[in-house]
Amino acid sequence: MSSLYVWGGAKLADVLELVGIPNCSRVTPSGQKHVEFEENGGLYTASIPLIQATNPESDVLLAYEMNGETLNRDHGFPLRVIVPGVIGALSVKWLDSINIIVEECQGFFMQRDYKMFPPSVDWNNISWPTRRPQMDFPVQSAICSLEDANLITIKGYATSGGGRGIERVDVSIDGGKTWMEASKSQKSGVPYISDHESSDKWAWVLFEAEANIPQSTEIVAKAVDVAGNVQPENVDVIRNLMGILNTSWHRVQVRIGHSNL
Repeated sequence: MSSLYVWGGAKLADVLELVGIPNCSRVTPSGQKHVEFEENGGLYTASIPLIQATNPESDVLLAYEMNGETLNRDHGFPLRVIVPGVIGALSVKWLDSINIIVEECQGFFMQRDYKMFPPSVDWNNISWPTRRPQMDFPVQSAICSLEDANLITIKGYATSGGGRGIERVDVSIDGGKTWMEASKSQKSGVPYISDHESSDKWAWVLFEAEANIPQSTEIVAKAVDVAGNVQPENVDVIRNLMGILNTSWHRVQVRIGHSNL
């Protein structure tokens, strides 16, 4: 299991600097505070704050390559933006124009789609302007494989928004009653340490744990990031009208069978 994509392109901060907008700018002299990305045809638009776009440490990329090859059409040819650490809806494909604007993008998907509302809100009392568009994604993890040998090897990934590192991944083989800490890595044979200079703040953290599972059970994984954010136990506590950002504990049901042969 490894990271799926390696992007190549130009940093947006460098491009904006070339047209006269300095690094780490919060507002332009004429009052613009956001950078808008417009898809070819103008049907899809999204924006990020100017300070994020102009900060080289944010690593916002105008990508024209993926895994060492020219970007293909499905992934946004000829150009797309990659905004790491935030929901994928802001990484606009088939980029046609970049606009420096005063207020955040007023397009449909930012103003009437990717927003999280409290449980008290339904379609009868929803008020779209009361909530900000979703930016950073919350801490999350998922079990991706179970390898059967003398012990079961449990493997998966964890990540958190905003470049926050993963402090630990807890794994349970009894449905969450008891826990053990998984080992973490990003490169083969190199232990991962959150916020260490050797770690990639935008990439998945891969985790692995071994356990003896003698009977049918439920395997669970949950991650904790460096800010102490932890995945919620179940979707009920984070249920929302739009159904977004379900990052509750990932659960895998395991059935142990016995052959009669």
